[in-house]
Amino acid sequence: MHFETKMAIVLHGDLLPWQGLNVAAFLAGGLAGGNPEILGEAYRDADGTVYSPLIREPIFVLTADTDTLRRTRQRAVSRGLTPAIYTADMFATDHDDANRAVVEAVGSDALDLVGVAVHGPRKDVDKVINGLKRHP
Repeated sequence: MHFETKMAIVLHGDLLPWQGLNVAAFLAGGLAGGNPEILGEAYRDADGTVYSPLIREPIFVLTADTDTLRRTRQRAVSRGLTPAIYTADMFATDHDDANRAVVEAVGSDALDLVGVAVHGPRKDVDKVINGLKRHP
């Protein structure tokens, strides 16, 4: 199936496995929260049990270093997209308000990014993630 939009999550290549999974989960939630139209319908099994909807299209998971994550964020913003971000400082917090506080304390160019996610028109997302490699 061909989608007019595209989603990508870019993770820092040096994250521990648990950190990468945690960051990817938070970023996917950020994409869904900022773009509720990306959610499909609820699931239902043969017994009638209802399950939450999932994101309706594939998410490309890529890897990058610190400078490339900064460039990815900047490319997204310059194309009018609203990226979801996760910074290294957020690993030391334990709730959403604290996460926002550590981000707000740092300027855009100084954010210690460990993950960036983006959703938007296919051609724009392709330009944002151009040259990045898939996560192993």
